[in-house]
Amino acid sequence: MSKAIHSNYSSQHSVIIRGDISFTNVSQLFSSGLFQWMISNFIEKLSKRNSPLLKVLEPFTDEEGNYDQQRFVSFIYLLNLNTLEEIIDSKYFETDISKEEYTRKMESFVESLYNYWRSIQRFMVKREAFSSMEERRRAKAYSLTRTNDDLRKLVLDTYRQILSNIKPKDNKVFRELPSAAQASFLVDNFEILTENKLANESLYKVPYIWQVIFEPPVIFYTRRNKRKGIFPVKEKSILQKFYMDNSQWYVIPIMVGNLLEMVYVHKDFLSLGAGLANLYELASPEVFKNRKPDGYVFFGLDSSILEEDEQRGVVVKENGIHIGVLPNSDEIDYFGYMKKMVLTVHNLIQIERNALPIHGALARIQLRNGNSANIMLIGDSGAGKSETLEAINKLPENSTSSVDMLIDDMGSLHMDEKGTITSVGTEIGAFVRLDDLQPGYAYSAMDRSIFMNPNIVNARVIVPMMNYEDIIEPTKIDYLFYVNNYSEVNSDDELISFFDNIHEAYDVFAEGKRMAKGTTGEVGISTSYFANPFGAVQMKEKHEVIAKKFFDKMFDENIKIGMLKTRLGITGFEQEGPLQAAKALIDMIEKL
Repeated sequence: MSKAIHSNYSSQHSVIIRGDISFTNVSQLFSSGLFQWMISNFIEKLSKRNSPLLKVLEPFTDEEGNYDQQRFVSFIYLLNLNTLEEIIDSKYFETDISKEEYTRKMESFVESLYNYWRSIQRFMVKREAFSSMEERRRAKAYSLTRTNDDLRKLVLDTYRQILSNIKPKDNKVFRELPSAAQASFLVDNFEILTENKLANESLYKVPYIWQVIFEPPVIFYTRRNKRKGIFPVKEKSILQKFYMDNSQWYVIPIMVGNLLEMVYVHKDFLSLGAGLANLYELASPEVFKNRKPDGYVFFGLDSSILEEDEQRGVVVKENGIHIGVLPNSDEIDYFGYMKKMVLTVHNLIQIERNALPIHGALARIQLRNGNSANIMLIGDSGAGKSETLEAINKLPENSTSSVDMLIDDMGSLHMDEKGTITSVGTEIGAFVRLDDLQPGYAYSAMDRSIFMNPNIVNARVIVPMMNYEDIIEPTKIDYLFYVNNYSEVNSDDELISFFDNIHEAYDVFAEGKRMAKGTTGEVGISTSYFANPFGAVQMKEKHEVIAKKFFDKMFDENIKIGMLKTRLGITGFEQEGPLQAAKALIDMIEKL
């Protein structure tokens, strides 16, 4: 039925379920290698805790304490057909506890096993030839969705039938819990033009993901919940140091703004790969088959090929191509590493092309009185960029006519031959802290969102927000603000201020000061060059030349440059701070 991913880490498991099998009967479940693996692993976990539920295994153990797993699985299969009372009365097994006690223990065992299955990260993969006809692609996606639905119904029905046969009761409430794959992928192999290939032929045997289907609510748990450090950038050779097993890897082609990046993901990190589909535009095979990629990311390579300072990721420049590399390690099992490596590669390329990468957010805000402004906010992680713009939606309905998000976290500024400055985004979604959103906001879009570690500090949600066509449309900016999340405010007039000269403005942006919010390994007040440790600091000398050129031009063009105080880093202002900053922006636009 499916294939288990035997992760290197005992704390987390994922499974890949074959999408080319029709799930129609119970015997498929109990005879599958996945079910055998799951039972074995579940019992191992119970044994480590010396759980009282192990009592149900005693009738299936020998004198040395070894249990017969196959016979126990056969017993569970029988429970789908007969009541527990009938099986006990038939002398199928003998137990030294009462029938009533065994019934209670078996009921708890099945409930716990079902919950354990649902705690596993579940993916369904089906190989399907990509079609240039939209109707055929849609039909293939519907077919995979039906296969996943069939599995969900089969698992649910089997679980309910077994519980009913253990202890019959009148269920007045049924809960249609997600019980099959959380994310499904259609994959195919493609012929890539020789002149567009890297010097490692194994890369082109790996299947490409061309369609992603989510079964909401999608919740993934990763082994880490924050990102540490920055990625070093080195010129060296790495492509000949590894071989890609096409049964272990998948390629996710994405558009990062106007750039094409090929992201290779080891199956241990498919939850992070799935997150890419909510954050970036998937590139069509019609694009990547004939276009040379701008950059590459490999997530999950053997750590032995990396040096000590590269164990949390490195960007290698080989033969003029930027290649992001992250090891197969629990230390980097966090979506922040995936997202920021993709963006670091993007930013390095933009700097080389004399564009200015921006760690910031951009929104087109239009008021009911007709006034409008394109506002860009710049700041490091946790400064309050996204939170402030999202807070606008929580203001009274008569405050605004529309708020169009064009950049959520990273973009780039470009200057044409005439000196006109425009901005372009990178992402169609947002990777946002749940704690810093207005209460209930993330859950209002939970049918589209991916939740990451929702039960712990720095819980995150990946929410699709924008159309790809909108974020790549060159957009002029009217206001550029540095987002200050650490300064106290005595009056509303202090929420927004403007710089009188370019040198003062440049120094504030270049310092990149903020109060760390626990989104990275930093705590307290910290600084980061241009609030952008994702390429800017690694190419600081060239970035500085580009940045000063853009700041000079913005002052010449009367693009207002200032500071916005969100107080997001001050205890007690996590909600109120961005909300008042949002109101200050609206008041400013209203007075234009």
